Amino acid sequence: MHWLQTSLERVYPSSPERDCSELDLIAARGEQVSFQACVHNSGTTQLGVQLTVDSSDDLDVTVRLVGYVPMKHLNTDDDPEWEGAEHVPGLVPDPLLPISFKEKDGDSSTTIGPRETHSFWITVRIPTEIEPGLHEIKVKFTVNEVALDDLIARIELSPVTIRPVQDFPVTHWFYADALCDWYGVEPYDDRFWTIVEPYMRNLVEHGGSSQYVPIFTPPTDGIKRPHQLIRVTTPRDGLYEFDFTNVRRWVSLARSCGAKYFEWTHLFSQWGAKNALRIYRSNQDRDSLLWPPETEATSPVYRNFLAQFLPKFYEFLVSEELLDCSLFHISDEPHGEEHLANYRQAREMVRELAPWMKTGDALSDIQFVREGLTDVPIPSISTAKSFVEEGFPAWAYFCCGPRGKYLNRLMDTPLVKIRMSGWLFYRLRARGFLHWGYNYWYKSQTQDLIDPFTEQSGAAWPEWAYGDPFVVYPGQTGPIDSIRWEVFAESLQDMALLQTLGIDPEDPMLSEIHDYDKFPKTSEWIANARQRLLAT
Repeated sequence: MHWLQTSLERVYPSSPERDCSELDLIAARGEQVSFQACVHNSGTTQLGVQLTVDSSDDLDVTVRLVGYVPMKHLNTDDDPEWEGAEHVPGLVPDPLLPISFKEKDGDSSTTIGPRETHSFWITVRIPTEIEPGLHEIKVKFTVNEVALDDLIARIELSPVTIRPVQDFPVTHWFYADALCDWYGVEPYDDRFWTIVEPYMRNLVEHGGSSQYVPIFTPPTDGIKRPHQLIRVTTPRDGLYEFDFTNVRRWVSLARSCGAKYFEWTHLFSQWGAKNALRIYRSNQDRDSLLWPPETEATSPVYRNFLAQFLPKFYEFLVSEELLDCSLFHISDEPHGEEHLANYRQAREMVRELAPWMKTGDALSDIQFVREGLTDVPIPSISTAKSFVEEGFPAWAYFCCGPRGKYLNRLMDTPLVKIRMSGWLFYRLRARGFLHWGYNYWYKSQTQDLIDPFTEQSGAAWPEWAYGDPFVVYPGQTGPIDSIRWEVFAESLQDMALLQTLGIDPEDPMLSEIHDYDKFPKTSEWIANARQRLLAT
């Protein structure tokens, strides 16, 4: 009726019961580890279930209820490696719902219907100063006021203390407009800043060391409502004036939440830099564009604007000590000869006006790098290895695809594959990671909100995959984590562990990792590798 389970396998409403009353884990100091406490109702009536956790005072324990959301289809692919194929279409575990819980003197409760299985997600944060050794956590279920036998999780704490990941920016595109629309606030009124802070903090807590800065309204994924941080005014003498007040506040808040790197809005339109950016006089007036939307990227009017803006931007970056920790963009995902020609012209214009600006973009055509058009190439994981092999240090990204045998973070991607993310980035020498969907809660390419709890593909399946547009759900006072987000964050801890111990990416223990589609995909491999590292 009740058992413990690792964090590397989803528990569905129809998952059968298992026999696992004890679970052994290993952790470094400074890490967090997660596992699940599961209960199954084999009867024909509802059950009231309470869970209590009893642990060492030195451990910080959080319990959340694993929530279920409807997934209408499996994600398409010619060579799939699905988790949960026997349960979809149907309810899939993903959001981790906050519940009233206080260690030792509180409990967590839910109601379970006939023939249902539910699980609780238990997260244990390990202090850096804790004594190494064995620590025990007792998990106690009470069903209809009847106490069940205790379940025991043992955590062997290694003397190793991990350091945060170094020199590896992790960035997720952060949608301020989605926060405005979901919570009913205007960009950047007083209420907005209260709402955005827990999201910024959540990003950092999950390894997101880089904060996206919408200095201008981002030109990606459709036309967005205006929400640029910078205020631009146009006096009669034809000179622009720039007010960085909100930009400075955004950066300051992000830094207070722990951000180390900053990513800035693309300077040209998506997919090939054909047009100038849409820049507004007012976030409250969608018609207050400085120039028509069809204005060409290298037109005199836009060149004049950039010639005035970029020096002021440089002064701001230097004054705020941001220049060396920033990533600048030209255009997202250019591909093909036409895009290459447009991108080449846009990059040369920016290079002329701002020779100090180092740019990087999500692009998978290596010709852009061969021509020296980007300083920080960010190829898809389907081609990233070839960039490194040709001598071009590169980041990596995935977006909607590739799927199948490749690494990804979708709602039917096996959790053990997601947990391999940090191992792959390390072994394959990625210099950073980018993903487009932290909190994209819109119908694809529109300004129409969707309900993330009922639709997870931007209403664009199969082109957009379930689980790709976002990793957090909107909560009443802040983000609600997903299972995928938690497992990804813990994968970055594995990368931190490899860095801390100085493991060579060519070490034989990593030799089974060949590419982003050819790597170990079992929980046993991860457990054995961590055991070897933490026993050193």
